[in-house]
Amino acid sequence: MDDILETVKEKLPQLRGLNAVVAFDCGDDGHIVIDATGDEPEISDDNPSDADCILKIKKANLEKLIAGKLDPMLAFTMGKLKIKGSMGVAAKLSSMLD
Repeated sequence: MDDILETVKEKLPQLRGLNAVVAFDCGDDGHIVIDATGDEPEISDDNPSDADCILKIKKANLEKLIAGKLDPMLAFTMGKLKIKGSMGVAAKLSSMLD
């Protein structure tokens, strides 16, 4: 997860204005929680269940998603990505990472 974490850290400035807490839940591989409610988004160690939007995804698919090799909408429709919580936040996140 460390390599994914580094890539996510690089993309944090793109998430200004998201105004939400988002969690990527990779099951046994771990989770990443992004708190974009303040001026500067940051990665936190908060409990993922407290997030406004939880994206359940396998680690390998998260790597592809972050690298731009997996379209979020396609991943969702194919069942590779499950969303719990705000669909609006998930859609906004998707557009901010393009």
